[in-house]
Parts: sequence; structure tokens; C-alpha cells
Amino acid sequence: MKYKQQFGAILLSISVLMHSAIAAAEVFVAPFGGYGFGSNDFSTIDSNTQEESSVKIAESGHWGIMVGVTTPDPGSIYLLYSHQSTEFSIGDNLNQSEVTALDTDYLHLGGALYFPQGKFRPYVTTSVGLTQMRPSGSFSNETHFSMAIGGGAEYQLTPSLSLFADLRGYATFIGSSQSLFCNSGNCKWLVDAELMWQGQVNLGAKLTF
Repeated sequence: MKYKQQFGAILLSISVLMHSAIAAAEVFVAPFGGYGFGSNDFSTIDSNTQEESSVKIAESGHWGIMVGVTTPDPGSIYLLYSHQSTEFSIGDNLNQSEVTALDTDYLHLGGALYFPQGKFRPYVTTSVGLTQMRPSGSFSNETHFSMAIGGGAEYQLTPSLSLFADLRGYATFIGSSQSLFCNSGNCKWLVDAELMWQGQVNLGAKLTF
């Protein structure tokens, strides 16, 4: 009975601590916009013509939103969604011609650690999740595991409103020598690459409740 009482007391203590942490946490919503850049080139073979080439995701603007809660570190845990409307372009041509229109989405679960200096709050962040690429036409969507790391700074205008800017690097694990963007057994490219790299510069506003 003594051990049961001790175990019950431990569970009660954990429950109280968890309740206190949740009660102290603040919920935030942070829309942002920015520019996606720096995608690496892919060495490819066109499955139809057997022509070798190099393609990449063209640079373009993007938008997104983060929803999360604060932690006492101080830091935060968040869910991030980012959307970019762009295109696959020839990578070895200065006058890059469009290959196909492409929508690229990131859905990541992440965390940030802050280093407050008054109202100015630099931070580092990491996240993991999925990258989905959706080409135009009837070619298939591609979804792959991805990771990201970044850093930035936040400035508090009021206790509930702040502005932030950050730089993030995304690594999407594609797998070498596999077909991408298939349509009824007809695949657009054979890609020789392990990772797809892409950078993002973001500006946004954070509203805390």
C-alpha cells in the first residue's frame, strides 16, 4: 500500500506540473512571407528522349503560417506550413526555360530556442516533416521526408505582437536514381540525387494569446 501511495503521489505531482506548464504556455499564430532560393541542381535523364540535363527549382516568393505554443526555456514548439508556387527550370542555362509549373509545400513540426536581450530576441530553430512537390499536368505528386535548420530574430512591439525575420535551410531526402513525376507508368525523369536543398528568407508577424 505504501508503494501505491508513493506512486499515486508521483503521478499527482506530474499531473500538477503538466497542468501548470500548459496553463502558463501562450498560444501564438505567425503568418509570414518570403523568398525561396538556392535549390541544388539535379542530374536527370528524360525517360522519353534519354536526354541528359540538369534541372532545379526556380527561385520565387512563398508564404506560410506557424501555429504553436511557448515554452519556459524560453522557446516555442510550432507547426509550420509553407507554400511556394514556382517551376522546374533548366539548371545549366542562363536563360532558364520553364519545364513545368510546380507547387512546393513544407509541413513541419519544429521548435525554437530564444536568447532574449530586452525586446530583441534572437533564436535558433530546427524542424522535421514532409515536403510535397506537385507538378502541373497529369504527373504524380511527390512527398518526401525533410528536415530544416535556421536562425533569426524577433522584436516585441507589444507583449502580444512582435515582428520576426529568419533564414531557414531545408533538406529533402529524395533517394538516388529514382523516377520522379510519373503518369500511368510514364515517368518524366530519372534523378541522380540524394538530397534537395532549398533556402528561405522569411519576414512575418507573431500574435500571442
